[in-house]
This record gives sequence, structure tokens and C-alpha cells, in this order.
Amino acid sequence: MSYSVSLTGLDNAQTDLNVIGNNISNADTTGFKKSNAQFANLVAASAYSNPKEIVGIGSTVSEINQNFSQGAIQQTGSALDIAVSGDGFFTVKSTVTGQAAYTRNGNFSLDSTGSTTSGNSYIVDSNGNRLQVLPATGTSTTLSDAAVPTTNSSGATFSGVTVSSAGKVSAAYSDGTSTVVGTVALAAFNSPEGLQQIGSADYVATGLSGTATYGAPATGQYGNLLSGALEASNVNLASEMVSLITAQQYFSANAKAIDANTSVSQTIINLHS
Repeated sequence: MSYSVSLTGLDNAQTDLNVIGNNISNADTTGFKKSNAQFANLVAASAYSNPKEIVGIGSTVSEINQNFSQGAIQQTGSALDIAVSGDGFFTVKSTVTGQAAYTRNGNFSLDSTGSTTSGNSYIVDSNGNRLQVLPATGTSTTLSDAAVPTTNSSGATFSGVTVSSAGKVSAAYSDGTSTVVGTVALAAFNSPEGLQQIGSADYVATGLSGTATYGAPATGQYGNLLSGALEASNVNLASEMVSLITAQQYFSANAKAIDANTSVSQTIINLHS
């Protein structure tokens, strides 16, 4: 049994190294949130066991927690780079599957591919998913694609877009007028740690996270928006390097325990031969 006990330690150490390695590799990924591996001990016992005779049988990974603490805000100067200062996730929707995803990566741009058929440009992420907005007026929480008309009612051409700290998306036109086309929708969850990662710093809701509730930035529980800025990864490289050393020592100690068990077993075999 001593082998299996140490093997659980090796497996856990490998998982810990994988989690830390993933954190380090995403230290420069916009909107990335680090994870931490948590472990629990295993015992072989029943309701009738003498508590003074219970022997541990190793450990296991109990969960891998995501840390949604605020990352540093970095200025970029681009009007469609948006950072959330506080709580909330941007909502984006796939044009292929219609699936909604949630992210802290506010690196958006205008996609003109729809302008030839709909007369609108859409605010999209790097994967072409469309940013979701609330109506410009009223209290409705119905979401829609962030569509920017390429011309206004007077026929003036689009000249630029801005996003206020309250999430108002305003399109400016060549005749000097501007129109609010919507309010950036922020999503909140009862348990954001239950969100499932799907890559590109995007998440989808699960039964553990609960369903999303939507609101406008700078209201209630939702944070402010900072235009011309992005939220950096919340990975602290110094902290991760310390954790990496600890995990390596954990792995080495379990490997040495297996070596010791092998040596003892070999000695016993020699005594019987």
C-alpha cells in the first residue's frame, strides 16, 4: 500500500505543476484568471473503525479553484479596448452557434463584414463573437448584438465609436452628430468560480455558477468601464515561481518515498531468498 500512497502524491504533484505551468504560460494573456489546485487526504475506515487505528491511504485533488481577483489595468488608447474595474463579465455571442460566453477580455474591434447586408458594423472579439448590449434607453435586460450603423438617418458616414464609464456605446458621424446604440451588458453570477473555461479567456455558465444576471456598468454590483484600457492577467509571476518550487519539492519527496519503499521491499525479498 505504501507504493499507492506515494503514487497519489506524485499524481497530485503533477496536477499542481500543470496548473502552475498553465498560470505562468498565461501571465500575459489579457483577462486571464489564475487557478489553484486544492488537495484532500484519503483514509481507509468505516463507521466501526477505531479512530486511533485509522491509516491514511494518500491524497487526491479535491478541486481546482479559479481566482477572479482584479488584474492590473493597462492603458492602450484604443477606443474599443475596454476594461472592467470591479465585478462583472462582458457577454459575447457566437454568430455560428448562438452560444453566449463570458469574459474579462475587453479587446474588441469593429467587424465590417455585416455592413454590406445589414448596413451595420458589429463590435466583436478576436474570435468574431459579437459583444452584447442592453437597449440604450429603458430598463429592459434583453440583450442584442452591438450593431453600429455605417450611416445615420441623414446619410452621414460613420467616423468613430466611444464607450463611456457607464457603458454607453456612442457612434459618431461625419456631420458632427452622435447616436447611442446601446449599453454594454455586464453579467454577474452567484458563484463565478463555477464557470467553465472554454479557452480565449472565455467562460460558459454551468449549474455550479448559476445563470447570468445582467445589468449596466456603474450600477448596483456591476463595476465601471474604462475605455482605452485592458485588464491584464491576474497571475503574479513571483508567487507562481514560489509555488512552482514547492510543487517540485512535493514531487521529489514522493519520488524518494517510492525509492525508499523499493529498497525496503528488495531487502525483505533478499531475506526470504
